[in-house]
Amino acid sequence: MSAGDAAHEGTKRRGRPPKLAPEQVEDLVELVRANPLLSLDDLVRFFRRERGVSLSAVTIRKYLREAGFERKRPEKRATASTSEASGEGGAKKGEAPPAAYGYGKAHRDPGDAVRYPCGLTDSEWEQVRHLFDPPGKTGRPAKYPRRQMLDACIYVLRSGCSWRMLPKDFPPWTAVYRTFRRWLARDLFEELYDELRKLLRGRERRNPDPTGALLDSQSVKTSPQGGPKGYDAGKKVKGRKRHLVTDTLGLLIAVLVTAADVQDRDAAMPAMDRAMAKVPGIKMLYADGGYAGTRAQEIRERHDVEVEIVRHPGNRKRRTMARGPASTLQHPSGIRRPAQALDHRAHQRMERPPPKDEQGSRPPSRCLDRLDLARRRP
Repeated sequence: MSAGDAAHEGTKRRGRPPKLAPEQVEDLVELVRANPLLSLDDLVRFFRRERGVSLSAVTIRKYLREAGFERKRPEKRATASTSEASGEGGAKKGEAPPAAYGYGKAHRDPGDAVRYPCGLTDSEWEQVRHLFDPPGKTGRPAKYPRRQMLDACIYVLRSGCSWRMLPKDFPPWTAVYRTFRRWLARDLFEELYDELRKLLRGRERRNPDPTGALLDSQSVKTSPQGGPKGYDAGKKVKGRKRHLVTDTLGLLIAVLVTAADVQDRDAAMPAMDRAMAKVPGIKMLYADGGYAGTRAQEIRERHDVEVEIVRHPGNRKRRTMARGPASTLQHPSGIRRPAQALDHRAHQRMERPPPKDEQGSRPPSRCLDRLDLARRRP
């Protein structure tokens, strides 16, 4: 090899060194083959945490393309609604069906021959079976299936009918009502909601137990039936108030129902006690100005939670006097003085008593003269 060829090779090797070594590229390829559904952000976090290498999504995409990988989007399933729309003047043959948004037929559960639309499916029952029908339970066998009893309770809560009007294909309403009261006393429905909240947070790639929460209240009207009720003067609502503690996704953690006349700061501590009993890992709490002051300080001291008060932006309807040329008025003497000074002088002028005459007596007030004339009228 001549000296010119060696110099040419030396110029070729100059430049930025590669981010990944050949061994790390092989690890990347094996990781993608084992988990083809990982996103680029997941791969970036994996290399930063496991290998200590900071990469960007563009760099990982370049290495994967060099290794022969291609990104493919999942094919859209053609539903009945899209096929009908395409047949009625939507997309033509060979084209992708138009995107459908909103609540459609795919979101409605029509049920089947033995199940109402509000009843649990087989997969849903398997998710909550350990709560209502735990395995290995001893004693007398249940007379009615637990799944059927749960479907009957959900039917009453969903439809709003009375217990006596349960359809005949459900167990007797007396047995369903007794079971419902027993499950309610054991907080099984609350545990059911907690299980569903953890499941949904897992789908959103969040931790099962949240570390941030929100505290707020809502006043609602009630029915004419009995029960505690009050009047919320701020919202002008007569009824009850529910104090809610939710996570950052809006999923319920704890709820406290009181009369509407109970102040937010008075019910904040009981609501937080319930929330911390369920999720003791809460470290941050967001609340509005109604919980500021000593109540926020008490929550910090009792539960070791950092409370951040989110202030409402300035009210635009509030009229304020701004300083500057617009806040000055022309004095009769020709001197421009602030409007506040003129208002203050006018206020003093109105309160100043009338001057005394030469004999030291003050003239009678016009209001007294008018009152005297009114008395003299027949």
